[in-house]
Amino acid sequence: MAEKPKTRKDQPDTVEPLGKRVLIRKDEDRKVTKGGIELPDSLEIPTITGRIVTISAQIEHDDDYPIRQYDRVLFNPKNAIPVEFEAGNCLYVVPVEDVVAVFRRPE
Repeated sequence: MAEKPKTRKDQPDTVEPLGKRVLIRKDEDRKVTKGGIELPDSLEIPTITGRIVTISAQIEHDDDYPIRQYDRVLFNPKNAIPVEFEAGNCLYVVPVEDVVAVFRRPE
């Protein structure tokens, strides 16, 4: 008889932000710039980049916020709430007001 894979009961299956919030996977910190300049480990950058994992239903239906799932964004981490969902993932629930830019390629 085959056994079901064991899952942790205290770990959620999904994370869905509520209100005017988005879930962002933070990009890895860069230690060297594209120009070859090495950055110190203690450098604190006030804004960081990441990808939108999911957006709340309230944001999805609001034309004032032109962001979509998988957009690469620049955000201020000051009010970001870290989410420990999977080991090694840097996920944050971020108020949409703290998303300061969306990176887009011309179509």
